[in-house]
Amino acid sequence: MTSLAAAMAVVPAAATLLAVDVTSHDFLVDLVTIPLFTGVIGYLTNWSGVVMLFDPLRFHGVRLPGLRLLYPLLPRRVQVIPAITDDGRLGWQGIVPSRVDKMASISVDKALAKVGSISDFYHQLEPDKVADHLVATAQAEIDDVVAQIMEREHPQLWHDLPPAVKDAILQRVRRELPSIVRRITTQIGEHIDQLIDAKLMVIRYFQQHPEKMNEMLREVGRRELRFMQNFGFYFGVPMGIVLVFIVAAVPYWWVLPVGGVVIGYVVNYLGITMIFEPVEPRRVGPFTFQGLFMKRQPEVSDVFARMIAEDVINLENVGNELLHGPRSDRTYAMLEATVRPAVDKALGPAQGAVRVAIGTRRYDRIRDSVATEATDFASAFSDEAFNRQQAARVQTFVAAQMRRLPPAEFSELLRSAIKQDEWLLFVHGAVLGFGAGLLHLAIFGV
Repeated sequence: MTSLAAAMAVVPAAATLLAVDVTSHDFLVDLVTIPLFTGVIGYLTNWSGVVMLFDPLRFHGVRLPGLRLLYPLLPRRVQVIPAITDDGRLGWQGIVPSRVDKMASISVDKALAKVGSISDFYHQLEPDKVADHLVATAQAEIDDVVAQIMEREHPQLWHDLPPAVKDAILQRVRRELPSIVRRITTQIGEHIDQLIDAKLMVIRYFQQHPEKMNEMLREVGRRELRFMQNFGFYFGVPMGIVLVFIVAAVPYWWVLPVGGVVIGYVVNYLGITMIFEPVEPRRVGPFTFQGLFMKRQPEVSDVFARMIAEDVINLENVGNELLHGPRSDRTYAMLEATVRPAVDKALGPAQGAVRVAIGTRRYDRIRDSVATEATDFASAFSDEAFNRQQAARVQTFVAAQMRRLPPAEFSELLRSAIKQDEWLLFVHGAVLGFGAGLLHLAIFGV
């Protein structure tokens, strides 16, 4: 009975469509203007949706009276929309910059963690070459560092030492320097997981440089974002033709705005879905379907690896994290434990005399100062030429690992960063579609 009733309900609708006068002036105007409107609005919807993803970097808006009091009462899903702030402002901030800490966290969990650990990245930087580079940098400054420490901690002793004794001490320190630095880089490699929290390092970097997250996602998804914009037009035009016949069959003023809502929503939904799904190739007759992003896994892997190696997991950032990150106290403790015996060895026979002359406590202070002052050589970490050279190995490693990721895990690389906020883009399309329907009514009437 249900099937029969449904079939009977279709008959009047079909009869109405058949009764449409396709030669009337109003129908012909609608046939030209409505598809044009839906195509243009489809394009503008997706274009502006892409803009909304990335811009502006910082929140721009105006303060609205009463919004600050209303904010705590709003649902959590509304509070996190980057259009309002807890201090009562209404405006906009790009979805990606507003979620940069969450997206950085997701990037680590869903992508980098599957590619390798911080230990893997550190060993790709070639600790032995890093040690040689640090030695080359330190050799030119080590004499001044030792002299500064001695003059600060015990100026009279350093002043009274004969020049020959000073030179002997400095020569021994210079001879010991390569082995000291190599022991330090080896110790860092053995304890890197305790010295660096990779997730916090990546999050903090992107919080300080939100434009880099924008740049990375734009570059990785460059073709897909362009497809999404163009798809709005290609899908909007044929849907507009369908809407023409619906408007002719159901000539009420609200049909066009409601049709615009549906088209605007569906345009964004289908555009994003086609980028990421299906994850695995699916064959339908002679055609094979797969998400556009999945098809470019090798190319995207290379782009992602280059940006990670150049901007995020590079020698300069690793050095800054070791010396200034939340676990830097562990780095300094390790440096002191490594440098202390090295200083004793460098002083050689003079060690006992120095201890007697200045006291054990002050002698220990001098040894600790050597470890602290050694961090001045961290400028070697920011050597651009050396950084680029070491980054090439990290890039090759990341690209190779990402190319081997299963499609489902690879899909999460970009999808997970925007999935929770996709609904904003869908609603955005629906609102613009509704506005386009009203605009058409205002210009051409019902």
